[in-house]
Amino acid sequence: MKTALTELVGVRHPVVQTGMGWVAGPRLVSATAEAGGLGILASATMTYNELEAAIKETRARTAQPFGVNLRADAHDAQERVELLIRERVGVASFALAPKPDMIAKLADAGVVVIPSVGAARHAEKVAKWGAHAVIVQGGEGGGHTGGVATTLLLPSVLDAVDVPVVAAGGFFDGRGLAAALAYGAAGIAMGTRFLLTRESTVPDAVKQAYLHRDLTGTVVTTRVDGLPHRVLRTDLVEHLERSGRVGGLLRALANAARFRAHTGLSWRAMIREGLAMKHGKDQTWAQVVMAANTPMLLRAGLVEGRTGAGVLASGQVVGLLDDLPTCEDLISGVVADAERIIAELSRVVR
Repeated sequence: MKTALTELVGVRHPVVQTGMGWVAGPRLVSATAEAGGLGILASATMTYNELEAAIKETRARTAQPFGVNLRADAHDAQERVELLIRERVGVASFALAPKPDMIAKLADAGVVVIPSVGAARHAEKVAKWGAHAVIVQGGEGGGHTGGVATTLLLPSVLDAVDVPVVAAGGFFDGRGLAAALAYGAAGIAMGTRFLLTRESTVPDAVKQAYLHRDLTGTVVTTRVDGLPHRVLRTDLVEHLERSGRVGGLLRALANAARFRAHTGLSWRAMIREGLAMKHGKDQTWAQVVMAANTPMLLRAGLVEGRTGAGVLASGQVVGLLDDLPTCEDLISGVVADAERIIAELSRVVR
């Protein structure tokens, strides 16, 4: 299935596996790439050395194109950009808009730049700066998300920019891919669906916790890190929702210390990243400190399997999932179903 996305990044199918922290490692990314999709390594929860090793391991597992998700506001963002260029990574994705000079540096080196956006004006900005494509995630999506549904956000972005647009938020099968293509998108991106595959390294008990949810099994909370965050409803999330500011701040400080110990970041570097997060945003310092909750609370659930002590990011689509396919079966099934649906629609309009 050829689209502007497959032509741009050199993959066989217009299906993207998103860069989920603690989930999108070499095994999942390489399996996605081998199945013909675009797998994206999640580097926000990796140290520089861990990212370098992950890139090398992924390349050892597959000769197909793959990408790396970067935090544009990370203290070592420029060094990571240079790493991607040196290792000839095909795609750089960003959860936050990269600055024009960062886009230019990557583009000049032949790296395709695909930021994620949550509004048409953000898409316009990064496209003007030279981004090759954008991923637009509607409010159904997991993790940090906005309040506008994909069915409305996607057309608004498509009308605003001329670069390829990849749709995310609520996609899991061929019907979604066919619908996204009908809107004018160049492909779809999926997170929760890829988290629930056999190649995902998330513990089996945690996967089962996802599979037992219905369509009301997620909630958008700001109590994890101060920003709207769609996660599974758990006892911990309910506790965070009920806790006061002091309790939340103390918990955030404790997790900041754990994240510092894991990454080796100095307090100075963490403060600098906090300043970058606060810049231009209407956030209190308490909310900035609360952002330290995210990496370690996600790690507790997604890596350590402690569903009672961790936070489990999830899209609403979790309520429609009941199996753990391989990446090959998932992608080939999505594409085959989309092709069948498009063929049937072609007969209808005749």
